[in-house]
Amino acid sequence: MDRSQKSDAVAGLNATFQESGVVVVTRNLGLTVAQSTELRGQMRDAGASYKVAKNRLAKLALKDTDYAGLSDLLTGPTALATSSDPVAAAKAAVEFAKKNDKLEIVGGSMGGQMLDEAGVKALASMPSLDELRGTIVGLVNAPATKIAQLVNAPASKLARVFGAYGAKEAA
Repeated sequence: MDRSQKSDAVAGLNATFQESGVVVVTRNLGLTVAQSTELRGQMRDAGASYKVAKNRLAKLALKDTDYAGLSDLLTGPTALATSSDPVAAAKAAVEFAKKNDKLEIVGGSMGGQMLDEAGVKALASMPSLDELRGTIVGLVNAPATKIAQLVNAPASKLARVFGAYGAKEAA
């Protein structure tokens, strides 16, 4: 890489960090190309991205961001998982690490909050943003459904009573 390519890489990483809701630092302990491709596919499906970057360039890109504390974790063969959804990258990384012991979760950060390995795993166990939105919509919609059931209940009870009287008189 020449100097201009390095500065472009730093600028690109910095822009990624500015847009991200969470950054997870992983350590690659000998993933094959096929395993790495599978991991990237899972990240993409979850709405996250997975990037291997030179530690020195990543440290430069982390300066003046909320994730500046991550620079201490960038030692050895590391890669960065990022997503705008605060749960997606952590969930995909932890899920892959459970199945493959060659990927190690080192730590991460959600905004200015630093997370250790246990913190990233706890974050991964939380429901995603879309699941939370669905729960909220369900909770908001539930009272309206109950009101509609209550309004319709007396009419259906009356219809059953009239039906019973009609059946009684016919017999």
